[in-house]
Amino acid sequence: MKLRTLLGPALALVTGWGSSAFAQRAVPQKPAGKVLRVRQTDDFTVNGKGDAPAWKKTPWEPLHLRSTDGHRYRTRVKMLYSQTGLYVLMDAEDRTLTATMKKDFLDLWTEDVFEFFLWPDQRHPVYFEYEISPLGYELPILVPNFGGEFLGWRPWHYEGQRKTKKATTVTGGPKRSGAQITGWKAEVFVPYDLLKPLQNVPPRPGTRWRANFYRVDYDDGKTTAWDWARVGPSFHEFEKFGTLVFE
Repeated sequence: MKLRTLLGPALALVTGWGSSAFAQRAVPQKPAGKVLRVRQTDDFTVNGKGDAPAWKKTPWEPLHLRSTDGHRYRTRVKMLYSQTGLYVLMDAEDRTLTATMKKDFLDLWTEDVFEFFLWPDQRHPVYFEYEISPLGYELPILVPNFGGEFLGWRPWHYEGQRKTKKATTVTGGPKRSGAQITGWKAEVFVPYDLLKPLQNVPPRPGTRWRANFYRVDYDDGKTTAWDWARVGPSFHEFEKFGTLVFE
């Protein structure tokens, strides 16, 4: 795996640079204007199971393999929005839980991970990146991206109404590093208070944001990646992101 950019140690804020450098053999695919219509909901409790009634009214959206030689595990997502924040649900097939990190803000992209990027205002190349591991640890960062030069800034006073709510569940085995499993889910609530540095927040009916969803898996020593809107070698090619339309 190749790091996106090498920056000096003076930048003590952890970034998700490594998550996006999966230059695998590309699956031939014509560019498509990916659009996801996001429905409104009342707020509900996040438990990692995705069993809230609101999810049952929302269709799954598939993620697609980024290589011809990766594991063909099904990976899919759903999304909702409320008056206070965004809800994202990911469901993934898997065989081995490749996750050892037990702390937030680590280099989660080097192990099994689900990621989504939110770019609310296309006037500015600044977006929100979120990563979560099967063990439930997270990496939320704000990313300024100028000409492909980017770094992630950790949230300040990350507590109370600014903090995400997140949970994961595992099927077919224990929620333990190295366990043999059949799949895992991640459910995340991102409050608008956390996105306040970004413009065009909160969304209203008819609002459009750019966004993308990703997954990376490391079964059998092989790196397999998925995306929703097709990007090139870097997950940070924000101009190729799909579009969220808030209903």
